[in-house]
Amino acid sequence: MWHELFLESLRHAPLIAILRGVVPAEVLEQGQVIVDSGIRVIEVPLNSPEPFDSIARLRQQFSSDCIVGAGTVTSLAAVREVAKAGGQLIVSPHCDPEIIRAARDSGLICVPGVATPTEAFVALRAGASALKLFPAELIGVSALAAFRQVVPPATLMFPVGGLTPESMLAYAQAGANGFGLGSALYRPGQAVGETAAKAARFVKTWRSLAASLH
Repeated sequence: MWHELFLESLRHAPLIAILRGVVPAEVLEQGQVIVDSGIRVIEVPLNSPEPFDSIARLRQQFSSDCIVGAGTVTSLAAVREVAKAGGQLIVSPHCDPEIIRAARDSGLICVPGVATPTEAFVALRAGASALKLFPAELIGVSALAAFRQVVPPATLMFPVGGLTPESMLAYAQAGANGFGLGSALYRPGQAVGETAAKAARFVKTWRSLAASLH
């Protein structure tokens, strides 16, 4: 249902903003500077305070501007709650075919976490929209390059975990289609201006990389 909009959002900048720990009272201000930077995919991890409220607020505010969804989704019940809140995206730290199928059956984009080729192929067979290489800082660039040798060429792969603007080049050269941005972009209680500056730096770095890779 949302797959084409997801792809269109990634064309602006293939970056997923992970707002772990964000609270509903600040989520719209934080979301606004992220959208203004050019990032069009926002994830609220479910171990944040009142995450479904934050997702609902973001969807209401940015309904036509970006994809909004949940991270750290580990149960079928959570998939249902995300859909009820208006979320469009399910991101998991692991590969659970039941969660992937439930997300797709609900018309949601699903990006499960994988750390091995076995998990990657299980996720793709279950209908994953893209793959989250997690935790990227432990798996490493060489593993991503190895994944690229065996998964279908059209597979979207997003390293997540420990990413910084400085580390993006090596992953991009190894075949990353984009990145999930966590604590290097946002930390709980962070000033909006700081989020704006960090988001702008990530987007600028990506655009420079994209130009050099092509």
